[in-house]
Amino acid sequence: MVSSAHEAMHQIFREDPGLFARALPKAGIALPEPTTIQLLDTDLTEIKSMARRVDTLMPVDTADSGSYLLAVEAQGRPDPDKLNSWTYYLAYLYAEYKLPPLLLVVCQDKPTASWAAQPIRIGLPAHTSIALFPLVLGPENLPTIIDPDEAAEDLALAVFSALAHANDPALPAILEALATALATIGGETARDWAEYTEVGLGDTQSRAFWRHLMTLRPSRFPGSGTIIEETRIKGRAEDILRILDLRAIDIPEAARERVNACTDLELLGTWFDRALTATNAEELFAAEA
Repeated sequence: MVSSAHEAMHQIFREDPGLFARALPKAGIALPEPTTIQLLDTDLTEIKSMARRVDTLMPVDTADSGSYLLAVEAQGRPDPDKLNSWTYYLAYLYAEYKLPPLLLVVCQDKPTASWAAQPIRIGLPAHTSIALFPLVLGPENLPTIIDPDEAAEDLALAVFSALAHANDPALPAILEALATALATIGGETARDWAEYTEVGLGDTQSRAFWRHLMTLRPSRFPGSGTIIEETRIKGRAEDILRILDLRAIDIPEAARERVNACTDLELLGTWFDRALTATNAEELFAAEA
């Protein structure tokens, strides 16, 4: 299971390696049709003191254009140091695998996407020795998916589009379409993508809105109402801990684990009320003790 919004932006290509081949044409970028795609170790370390790791790495075979390597990097903000890292990645990959490497940068905001799309040129003003031209997918060139039927046709692409537009004013409509598609399809796959979307949205108001949508949609997931109930439980536990944090109440690890492990929504509601006035974390559980 993906563990952060940053990881969600690149790890989705591990969940569905063929996603890039469907997403790039949406942005007007044409690559040869892949025939086979694999996943490789992302560690590009050659000297221990110079450890480097690409986010996701895939060798791609095509029918008519040979094979190439696709390195996927999730980028949350402009970072000049990345220009050196990306140049190293592609030079190392070409030397190690003897295959032409491509860099795909995935972003969630337009300024970062515009920055990442700039060519990287290394050399003298009179002569460029190395030039790198990143491919970029982000809110500027990836279309929004606000039609539930379109979202249902390719859930991975719909989820990726939602995450790429996490800062877009149209995000509520995008999430509405995705939630409807997931509820219509149902099953374990839909449930997994629903959870993936929640983590990928990060600790934002958008995540709260997504949880709200999940509670409103009729459940066709395994165990009727399971994902709705689990979402409410998880959200309430996080709310309890957040209130204590905001009130500068120390939360021992045992107390944090107890809140996160609780599956009784009514009991969590009681703890939530106590969190508003408690002077220490143990007061949450006073009656139970």
